[in-house]
Formats: sequence, structure tokens, C-alpha cells
Amino acid sequence: MEDRKLTVRAVERALDILLCFTRTSDLGLTEIATEIGLHKSTVHRLLATLEEKGFVIRNSSTDKYRLGIKIWELSTHLSQNDDPALLLLADMEELREQLGETISLYLRDGDERLRIQAVQSNQAVRRVAPVGARLPLTVGASSKVLVAFSSSEQQEELLNSPDWPNTVDVTHYREQIAEVQRNGYSTSYEEREPGAAAVAVPIFDRTGALRASLSLSGPVSRLSMDKLHEYAPVLIQAAQEMGFKLR
Repeated sequence: MEDRKLTVRAVERALDILLCFTRTSDLGLTEIATEIGLHKSTVHRLLATLEEKGFVIRNSSTDKYRLGIKIWELSTHLSQNDDPALLLLADMEELREQLGETISLYLRDGDERLRIQAVQSNQAVRRVAPVGARLPLTVGASSKVLVAFSSSEQQEELLNSPDWPNTVDVTHYREQIAEVQRNGYSTSYEEREPGAAAVAVPIFDRTGALRASLSLSGPVSRLSMDKLHEYAPVLIQAAQEMGFKLR
């Protein structure tokens, strides 16, 4: 039993190392050890095993690690039959051409939202939205959409979480969620990021289940609050058409 616990712990630690690369592409031994809270000697042994298996690559010049070819090989076998990031990409590109701003797709993952796809604006001044970014559910247009159209149990679990930030008033957030439910969309104006504005809508699949949040974002110099409300019906229509492709 003790051997089994040690084996499982080693697997968990190895996975924690791999998950560090969801936030950046190149990491040193010290950075990884600090991130996951383990001694450098332990992390070094795990990295050596991951490198041997091809899951990470070490740059001999910088001594930094990055994800290896095995990660890519695994990803090629992901089921693409109902992957929103792939199925909805063409629709997102069409929406970008129509409205001229950055279009993003988010999924909820626990107490965070994950950007799984993005089509960047072609304008010189634009908001760049990197795929793979994780953001809190407490602020932002897409966050409020993902919370507003989740189950009441999921909402209360989040709103009553001991990790809820002191900088976000829960009562005001509840009021915002109620407004999103009434309107069918959410807006944010320099709420999470200075100089940025966004509008987001839910995407429901053919069964009526919430699958993702679709957002448009850009600089406040182009996206006034009136403009966000003007774009909302366009996004709602696009989200409905996208939802028909999901099952």
C-alpha cells in the first residue's frame, strides 16, 4: 500500500511539472521547483525521467525546459469530432472579419476559465488573446457568462468559496450575474485589464447544455459601452449558429 502511495505521488508530481507549462513555454529547474513547491533534487529526477520519455526537452544552452515531441504526438490523437476549438474556428474567423476585433472561445475549468481558441484582430492596435491562458471566474465578460449560465449549485460553490478575492464584492457580482441572465450577454470595460473592453455570450449545444463562452474584445478606444451593446446581438446570433454544430 505504501509503495502504491509513493508511485501515485510521483505521478502527481510529474503531472504538476507538465502543468507548469500551461502558463509559459520555457522554465528553469528553480522556477519549476518553486512553482510546485518541491525540492530541486526531486524535480530534477522527475524532469530527467520526463526528458528520457520525450515529454520535455532541455535546452543545453540555457538549461531551461520546454514541452517535448511526445506531447504533440498525444495531442494528434485527441478526438476532433466535437472539439469546439476546431469546429468553431471558421465561424470565429468569419466573425472577426465582420466585426474587426479579436474573437475568443472559453471553457470553464473549475474556478477558472480557459481560452481554448482565439482569432486575433487584424488591426494595428488590437488586443492579443493567447490560447491556453487561464483567467479567474471572478472578473471579465466571459467569466460572468460561464457563471451566469451554469447550475445554481456551481454558482453557489464559487460564490461561497473561501478563495473568493477580497477585491471583488460578492453582492455586486451576484447582481451582475442576474443582469447577464436577463440580457443573455455580458460586458466588461477595463474590468480585468486596463484599456481593454469585451462582450461575451454563451454557446449552448443542441441539447441545451452550456458548452462555452464566445467573446469579442479590443481596445476601449474603439469599443465604447454603446458599441459593446451594439455587437451583442451579432454575437448572440453567431453563438446560436455555432451551438448547432455541437452535440
